[in-house]
Amino acid sequence: MRVTRTRRLKRQEEHASFVSWRFALLCAGILLCMVGLMLRIAYLQVINPDQLVREGDMRSLRVQEIPTSRGMISDRSGRPLAVSVPVNAVWADPKDLNDHGGITQDTRWKALSDALDIPLDQLAAKVNANPNSRFVYLARQVNPTIGEYIHKLKLPGINLRQESRRYYPSGQVTAHLIGFTNIDGKGIEGVEKSFDRWLTGRPGERTVRKDRFGRVIEDVSSVDGQAAHNLILSIDERLQALVYRELNNAVAFNKAESGTAVLVDINTGEVLAMANSPSYNPNNLAGTPSSAIRNRAITDIFEPGSTVKPMVVMTALQRHIVNVDSVLNTLPYYIKGHEIRDVGHYKELSLTGVLQKSSNVGVSRLALAMPASALVDTYSRFGIGKPTNLGLVGESRGLLPDRQRWSDLERATFAFGYGLMVTPLQLARVYATIGSFGIYRPLSITKVDPPVPGERIFPEQIVRTVVHMMESVALPGGGGVKAAVKGYRIAIKTGTAKKVGPDGKYIDKYIAYTAGVAPASNPRFALVVVINDPHAGKYYGGAVSAPVFGAIMGGVLRTMNIEPDALPVGDKNEFVINRKEGSGGRS
Repeated sequence: MRVTRTRRLKRQEEHASFVSWRFALLCAGILLCMVGLMLRIAYLQVINPDQLVREGDMRSLRVQEIPTSRGMISDRSGRPLAVSVPVNAVWADPKDLNDHGGITQDTRWKALSDALDIPLDQLAAKVNANPNSRFVYLARQVNPTIGEYIHKLKLPGINLRQESRRYYPSGQVTAHLIGFTNIDGKGIEGVEKSFDRWLTGRPGERTVRKDRFGRVIEDVSSVDGQAAHNLILSIDERLQALVYRELNNAVAFNKAESGTAVLVDINTGEVLAMANSPSYNPNNLAGTPSSAIRNRAITDIFEPGSTVKPMVVMTALQRHIVNVDSVLNTLPYYIKGHEIRDVGHYKELSLTGVLQKSSNVGVSRLALAMPASALVDTYSRFGIGKPTNLGLVGESRGLLPDRQRWSDLERATFAFGYGLMVTPLQLARVYATIGSFGIYRPLSITKVDPPVPGERIFPEQIVRTVVHMMESVALPGGGGVKAAVKGYRIAIKTGTAKKVGPDGKYIDKYIAYTAGVAPASNPRFALVVVINDPHAGKYYGGAVSAPVFGAIMGGVLRTMNIEPDALPVGDKNEFVINRKEGSGGRS
């Protein structure tokens, strides 16, 4: 009995000891876990809280872009040429949308389809193309009124985003110069592209905290954006409209392939107007061919023909090959079997007569009396073969040959504008330099504040003399009489050149141009008019481009309120040989 009781007591003691040991072990484990948990909490909350904060922020913080509008482009007087108007982008969150049942035949979804003018099945296809994505555009540049209507539909997963669309008040009138932007507001053509960085601001950022329903509950931080710069051009919108209207009418009347005109302020080098026809509507590019978009004033090059003849006469006077009163033999002659002749038949002409009648024979004889390098140097000084550095993308630098050996035929034809290439803008720079009596000023497409001193590149008295001679071209007996402007003296030169085909050979297509300055007594404006490939029966510059020059220059002088300077009737300023010759309108 006693032995049995002893064993039972011993067994109870052992069991109690085992239970105590397990309990102690359990308590120790719990304690260790609590200590570890406290240490982990301390580590996460005190020592290294950034990770949890970051993960929490990823679930609740959102960065919202604060858009900035693209800078406005205006003319020299502040008239808007390109502005940004507020519009909306409609976008969807496919995951959120599908979590709420997706696009259905509900009347609200049909209302969205009607508002965007997109069939419901196409909307569904856009959303379901990537059902797990969080962003897809449904429509861009939506009218704010329609955007407000869509917002009131309160469709799940459908959101609005503020953006802007570029609007061009002058439309076709300034299209080639101003250019346009793409749907994201990046400059693609013209000034919009050339000055894209200047016109583009830096958007700001706003960091907010949202609850699980997407509502903003806290503004955490914000970063201010950088406002875009506005751009003031040298263009005068009134003159631009005038130039475009007259040019467009001339292209249609002459059934020409295209036309270009450039107007420059002689005293500052500012481009006051630059137009091309045909043009395009920058506010609606649908169906516009790429060929219609290029700015021909800076991209297209052509042989300047007779418009370089004043520079030949200047060079001859400077090198004392002739003097102001010289009379030249202008009978046709041959160079290695090639006849050099004029449209009219003249035995002899004064220097004024050479310009008035646009005598190829006269200027070629002058060129053959001097080294070829002399003409190359003069052409180069007036800017031929050099880019204008106007800042517009796509400008051609033209072509001015500088070869070591010249044949007599090359020297002769070089004097009446063959063997070199210019853009209309470069030719306008040449005549702006002539109009300033030999002072070269860089061209500018942005407004500049006078005075612009410039650099003298040719003796003033010689250039003044030749400008006076050029007045005869627009007087009775001259090839450019149709360019005359009532009440004003103008100094011009007309020209006609054959076009060069793709194979480098001349083809039976012509370019007619007229370049000049006015008023001749104190030139303020230089104008170049180019009519490309007219098909209405006439193709000479004096018949095709001269009337356009007169219409444009007359309008410019009157619009700018320039005092008339025409000499009284009977004043003997029109000293021309062969007065009996009628105006043939040819050159």
